[in-house]
Amino acid sequence: MRVIVCGAGQVGINIARYLAAERNDVTVVDRSSELIEQLAETLDIRAVAGHASSPDVLARAGAEDADMLIAVTLVDEINMIACQVAHSMFNVPTKIARIRRPSYLDGHWADLFAREGMPIDTIISPEREVASAIMRRLSRPGATEMIPFADGRVRLIGVRLDDACPIVNTPLRQLTALFPDLNINVVGIIRAERKFVPKARDQMLVGDEVYFVVDNAHVARAMAAFGHEEREAERAVIIGGGNIGHRLASLIETELPHVRLRLIERDRDKAAELTDTLRRTTVLQGDALSEELLEEANFENADLTIALTDDDETNILASLLAKRAGSSRTVALINKSAYSALVSPLDIDVVINPRAITVSQILQHVRRGRVLAAFSIGDDFGEALEVEILETSVVADKDLRVLKMPAGSIVGAILRGDQVIIPRGRTIIRAGDRVVLFCMTSMLKRVEQMFAVRLEFF
Repeated sequence: MRVIVCGAGQVGINIARYLAAERNDVTVVDRSSELIEQLAETLDIRAVAGHASSPDVLARAGAEDADMLIAVTLVDEINMIACQVAHSMFNVPTKIARIRRPSYLDGHWADLFAREGMPIDTIISPEREVASAIMRRLSRPGATEMIPFADGRVRLIGVRLDDACPIVNTPLRQLTALFPDLNINVVGIIRAERKFVPKARDQMLVGDEVYFVVDNAHVARAMAAFGHEEREAERAVIIGGGNIGHRLASLIETELPHVRLRLIERDRDKAAELTDTLRRTTVLQGDALSEELLEEANFENADLTIALTDDDETNILASLLAKRAGSSRTVALINKSAYSALVSPLDIDVVINPRAITVSQILQHVRRGRVLAAFSIGDDFGEALEVEILETSVVADKDLRVLKMPAGSIVGAILRGDQVIIPRGRTIIRAGDRVVLFCMTSMLKRVEQMFAVRLEFF
């Protein structure tokens, strides 16, 4: 696949790295010549310096032969124009744009993004997706990850194991005997620097970050089995009133009306704006790292603190201070992957990585075959995919023993009609099934080929 990525920020670089590693023909466009030179030296890509919305620059980037354009510059309008030029002048089949300004995303103006208007096939809004990701975690306290599949019938959940987990040091093959009626399948484990898809003989240890697939009807029981029965938050504090913080506060007001919410915003004008637009949220203006504001925000009685400023260091420090002041749980927005290793030792409960969330939203439009959803898991650990099985799929009517999934991959669950099936060795995949699987990054190409469709367009 020939892909042009416009914008060499954190999101653009990670998309380019992801696609290049899978041997796609990738070209990155950015106006910074210095950054372009660095990318050309470090990644197996083409790099073009110039404005992404300029027809001559897109022409040099190979837009005439491109299958997809992904516009993720820092400016919404440039992303929009790049897609328009790609459509009108080069007839690029698929165009994806990152749009951040809330006014563009208002449903009242939805007709703007259409073939007759601004021809963008898919809009990615990091702020909107990040807020939604946090809300999913709020619905199940104790989860570090919560991803819905199969119209919400199946969930992929991440948890961190502590001494309260009753099934640590237990081989996975014994889980079926211990919980015979529990539809659950452990698909991935992160243990210190090691990341792996476990086998039946493997055990889970204290400190592990475990990812499992579960029937949505069994989520509460599964969380209890992993030692997580935390109650839902009743008092929460949001630090940072930018687009993410503002949207999250609005969602909490609408969907979790029982939560008493406080929001801290450093900028005086922004705090005043938030006071006018939020109905039930107490807005405090000031520095969240100051002792005075820590007392005023009443962190001592907070069930949950969510740090969402645009500075990683501030989010980490604010989370630590909140925990020290008495907050039960903390969530921190962290962009830099180098900080990920600090999370567990510093006792930050959940990390939100906006870069990974944005990449996940784009991946499902890049994957071949009948991929209905794709999510990046962990820090370059792998992907969770939902795949529709057609009659022409190479895996149709095959049992898992015959298929022999590549090492580093696993089928987590199968949705067949209204039935959620946790597969075993003799389970047969049927046409019409929706399969949820997990695959480590190194195995993605092989798994994608295995679940490809023959004669898909006939």
